[in-house]
Amino acid sequence: MTEAEFHNLLQRYLDGRCTPEERVLVEHWYDRLDDFEGKALQSQNQEAVEDAIWQRLKQTQVDAEAKPRLLRHPAAFWQTAGFQWAAALVLFALGLGVLLPYAKRLQAPSSGSAVASHHGWTRRYNTTQQVQAFQLPDGSHITLHPGSSLRYATAFGGPRREVYLEGEAFFKVSKNRARPFLVFTKQVVTTVLGTSFRVKAYSGSKEASVAVQEGKVAVQPRKNARLDATPANPAAAGVLLLPNQQVVYSVAKHHLKKELVDKPVVLAPQSFEFEERPVAEVLTALEKAYGVDIVYDQAKLAGCTVSITFYDEPLFEKLGLLCKSLGAYYSLSEAQIIIHSNGCQPEPGS
Repeated sequence: MTEAEFHNLLQRYLDGRCTPEERVLVEHWYDRLDDFEGKALQSQNQEAVEDAIWQRLKQTQVDAEAKPRLLRHPAAFWQTAGFQWAAALVLFALGLGVLLPYAKRLQAPSSGSAVASHHGWTRRYNTTQQVQAFQLPDGSHITLHPGSSLRYATAFGGPRREVYLEGEAFFKVSKNRARPFLVFTKQVVTTVLGTSFRVKAYSGSKEASVAVQEGKVAVQPRKNARLDATPANPAAAGVLLLPNQQVVYSVAKHHLKKELVDKPVVLAPQSFEFEERPVAEVLTALEKAYGVDIVYDQAKLAGCTVSITFYDEPLFEKLGLLCKSLGAYYSLSEAQIIIHSNGCQPEPGS
């Protein structure tokens, strides 16, 4: 099988002109890309070709819902004498190092969802305009966003629960300390033992992010990732996230930046009515409510009191109101909030 023949096969697939057996071959090769990270797709057109194949897969599955079609089981295909060249083609493709520099225009994704299962793997696609919820074999709940897909072993066995995400999803993972749950994207690997978090990593995006709602999450770059890392023992190159924290991975800089989420939620409700109370007491209440770390000069604010009542304002609005009453301001440094103040404002007429 020559390079030109391989390119022609992929082109026929993207044009919808290949045989059922050739289609099974290409889709099998596509499903194994994650297993050959760093070996199979090295050209600058990798993402365009993967996206094109993914769109074709989605359209094929939607068409199948309207009109069922019969295909031989992939295992039977591999065993067919007339297609002995298939194994050689896959080996050639995996070692090729380059792909065709084109991805043909495809039919627009149709509405509907699709589930494809073959070679022991299940891939779910959300081709609708709404989020879709489903449950994994271990009881974990997934909310898959539009234009996203999730791939996982159908049996979901082994020492680790591994899923592969393209796009965005919210995970509510069932607890199992003996079997860590790993979410792989092209950019990062997220490891949990059982908690709730969101992963956003669309193909072609300059950033990927992981935000935590409950529990602890360990995040590390996908390249050279330590698969045995856990929240209790995170990788040296990774970060540990707590509720209301997120990490943003820059594809260009290969850098993980830890920060607070845009809208922290209340984790432990507190009383927010203060009448001539020490400022330190107000800050402590905010720390407990949102699980955040607030840094300030305790000496400068030691004798300061404030009368203030918070209602349903977002955290950063609460901080703005408090700082305004103190003549101070705040800034963010990674996941910390820093209060900048020169001390108490003098009483009028003093």
